Amino acid sequence: MDDQNKNLLLAFALSLLVIIGWFALFPPPPPPDPGDTVTETELVPPAPAADDMPGDATAAEETAVGTRRVDIDTPRLAGSISLTGGRIDDLQLRDYRETTEPGSDIVHLLNPVGSDRDVFYALHGWTPRGTLEIDHVPGPNTQWQQIGNNTLSPHSPVTLQWDNGHGLIFSRTIEIDENYLFTVTQSVENQTDAAVTLNPYGILAQHGLPSDLESFFISHEGMIQMADGQLTEDSYRNMRNYRVHDRERTPASVTEVAENGWVGLTGKYFMATLIGMPGQGFTAVSQFVPGAEIYQTSIRMPALTVAPGESAQAQSRLFAGAKEWTVIRNYEREAGIDRFVDAIDWGWFFFLTKPIFSLLYFINGIIGNMGWSIMVLTLIIKAVLLPLAWKSYVSMARMKELQPEMMAIKERAGDDRQKLQQEMMRLYKEKKVNPAAGCLPILMQIPIFFSLYKVIFVTIEMRHAPWIGVFNDLSAPDPTSIVNLFGLLPWAAPDPTSFAALILIGIMPLLFGFTMWLQMRLNPAPTDPMQAMIFNWMPWVFMFILGGFASGLLLYWIWNNIITFAQQYSIMRLNGSKPDLFGNIRQTLKPKKGEAKK
Repeated sequence: MDDQNKNLLLAFALSLLVIIGWFALFPPPPPPDPGDTVTETELVPPAPAADDMPGDATAAEETAVGTRRVDIDTPRLAGSISLTGGRIDDLQLRDYRETTEPGSDIVHLLNPVGSDRDVFYALHGWTPRGTLEIDHVPGPNTQWQQIGNNTLSPHSPVTLQWDNGHGLIFSRTIEIDENYLFTVTQSVENQTDAAVTLNPYGILAQHGLPSDLESFFISHEGMIQMADGQLTEDSYRNMRNYRVHDRERTPASVTEVAENGWVGLTGKYFMATLIGMPGQGFTAVSQFVPGAEIYQTSIRMPALTVAPGESAQAQSRLFAGAKEWTVIRNYEREAGIDRFVDAIDWGWFFFLTKPIFSLLYFINGIIGNMGWSIMVLTLIIKAVLLPLAWKSYVSMARMKELQPEMMAIKERAGDDRQKLQQEMMRLYKEKKVNPAAGCLPILMQIPIFFSLYKVIFVTIEMRHAPWIGVFNDLSAPDPTSIVNLFGLLPWAAPDPTSFAALILIGIMPLLFGFTMWLQMRLNPAPTDPMQAMIFNWMPWVFMFILGGFASGLLLYWIWNNIITFAQQYSIMRLNGSKPDLFGNIRQTLKPKKGEAKK
């Protein structure tokens, strides 16, 4: 490895170390604690004007947990719908557990007001316009009547009905598919002698901050919106900083959607979004209710005027579930939900992250184990980059052959930097050597590394994905430590966020540090003492810094180091250069006598 390649590697390593160290020591501050104010809340409606409010949710909140309910029972979902307000506020995901511990509870995505979990629910309704009074439309505390089926399941919708006693009969039909998509059809029958005008709406309300909020820069959590092909993401902190918009009484972000769009609140793995029907325009609103500490998104559909003796209806959809790639991709393709697959946070390198995940998903479909699939994926990536690696190692070998001539040029040039550069360029040209060729594999590894890190960190397919033995969650840090004899003893390693975990690292960080150190021993240590010291310490520093990363990522990097070592050793031998591995190791562990005296 010539000096330029060593300097590039050193610069990359130090930059990465600074970035990782910065976010480890100075993580983004969590949003303010909402405290105990969520029990005294007022639901802000999606009304065109602040005066057109559909009522106060406080009365409904007092009985939200104990109210009469309609069961939800599907192969993948369990829960219920509250007849108070007609809220979809109780939803569990059968296929996902809170932790990997035996007997762990299934994931609760939506929870009613008054429960001991994060309060999060969906509410649909109507906003009155003109002379229609607020108490003549259903609101958050309306007591609905169940009509027909008493359990919501695929191919078995449920219908709720409410007669306002003033000539308007409201109905709400809720359907659910085999996965996570609800279809909500709201209708109104006008039995009065005058036309009425109403705005249908849907609301998602999160009381306070989610208890599992990570606030980590690599993953988006908060508002997510797609409006006619334009993706918008705002964190919960940004939602608190919205400005007052037009006639809104609370800070809000308002977007007019012409044809296709959706808006909701997302976590790393799970999400709830309100979706307009394809080709149907609506207004998407995201807002934060100060004091009540409610984070809210809503869709406001165009106003409907219903003549006497007539009826009208509006339809929208609700996604509430896991951000599974195949499921949301099918919704995008078959249900016409525009760019729904981008609900997964693919990051800046989406052009790499998406194909890398697709390939990993395909491999896992064959092998059935994410750990081995990551190793196969690493082999494929290394095979694709082999031509660049070959060119790099050949260039490095030829540069090594030019070392005597380069040293002679340095002696002749002395302190004349311009002359040195000119002579070096002439030598490279004559010998047809490109000193930058060795940089290509290193440069290619940077976006690939971050893309794979993103895949392992944010995709639910990696959540709780087992490999072998105690490695039962490749999205989590290494569960082994010297404390439990690297998984041989039946107790847990130190908490990954603790200082002890930084010191008492597991077997995978140790293997990562060793394989990185061994790979660097294929070449003699740099002649510059400072560079030599940094290169000697670099693997061990990275070992501790990256020890808290996802074990799936460490598995990739360990296996990548092993393959890179084999590639570099083989290519150097094929080009007539025999690496003195053991000699370089001895030189590192025991410096020459002349150096020791210095």
